[in-house]
Amino acid sequence: MRLEEFDFVLPDELVALRPVRPRPSSRLLVASGETLVDSTVARLGEWLRPGDLLVLNDTRVIPARLTGIRTRPTTSGSGRARIEVTLVSGDGGAEWEALARPARRLAQGETIVFPGGLAAEVLAREEGGVVRLRFDRAGQALEAALAAAGEMPLPPYIATRRPADDADREDYQTVFATRPGAVAAPTASLHFDEALIAALAAAGIRFARLTLHVGAGTFLPVKEEDVSRHRMHAERGEIGEEAAAAINATWEGGGRVIAVGTTALRLLETAAVAPRRVAPWQGETDIFIRPGHAFRAVDGLMTNFHLPRSTLIMLVAAFVGIERMRAIYSHAISSRYRFFSYGDSSLLLPQG
Repeated sequence: MRLEEFDFVLPDELVALRPVRPRPSSRLLVASGETLVDSTVARLGEWLRPGDLLVLNDTRVIPARLTGIRTRPTTSGSGRARIEVTLVSGDGGAEWEALARPARRLAQGETIVFPGGLAAEVLAREEGGVVRLRFDRAGQALEAALAAAGEMPLPPYIATRRPADDADREDYQTVFATRPGAVAAPTASLHFDEALIAALAAAGIRFARLTLHVGAGTFLPVKEEDVSRHRMHAERGEIGEEAAAAINATWEGGGRVIAVGTTALRLLETAAVAPRRVAPWQGETDIFIRPGHAFRAVDGLMTNFHLPRSTLIMLVAAFVGIERMRAIYSHAISSRYRFFSYGDSSLLLPQG
């Protein structure tokens, strides 16, 4: 398929720069079977059935955007240059891949010192402004240092219009985030609060949690005109035994498995071992879901409205069909839905 098939024109004013409050007051476009219905996230339960299972991604976004000083002296006198770093992906320890600006000023073996005394050694410099860093601490010590020195890594379409602030530390985090490691939020989950979760549970809706640490690669544009040539960045994830058992039991009991967010869906499809069967799984996934993909592990998807020409809109097209995707997005734009990370959401139920 050609990249141009996933393009559309979005008015600038529909890009949400802040979320609505309370979280479930966001609008929800329900695509059930052949119908389109305008609703709200607060009314999500009206579209679900007792015995359905919502699969949530419990990753926690870390304050991954840092500004530091390069400390190694140089003959040019620029050894203390200011460096901006955005963490991209890590190994769960001290080593991280990051985007640096300006990366050209960095060399292997140099050190970047950040506020609070946090420091990182440059292990390598790669193409596209990517560097490999090794911090002077790991685990909870690194988490604490990032919390003190870092900013929330807002997506480029927000960060270029306003700086991150204290409100984003809460707004860009799900209420059930528990496992640090993401540098982007699973944004469909941002619409949930504790009251909505409790109301859904009382109505017989069940929940399972998995973890996919979302990387900054989720925002990288697809540049290949033939989309099959695009290569995804790998992201770390895990589906535990309890979650896998709950998912399989849902199908056995006649319920539907609904992924909350494309990140949850991608991990479910990675862990699928047969139609309507998943197994516990842990590792890195670079699965690229596009039209032609045979879905095995999901019956529905709740997801925000995505960037044109992105892998995420390709996933939506794969799930509902490319013409249906175009109709959904045309309705969303004409009805003035708010787009992207802080925007409104959709519930996609292809079988109704």
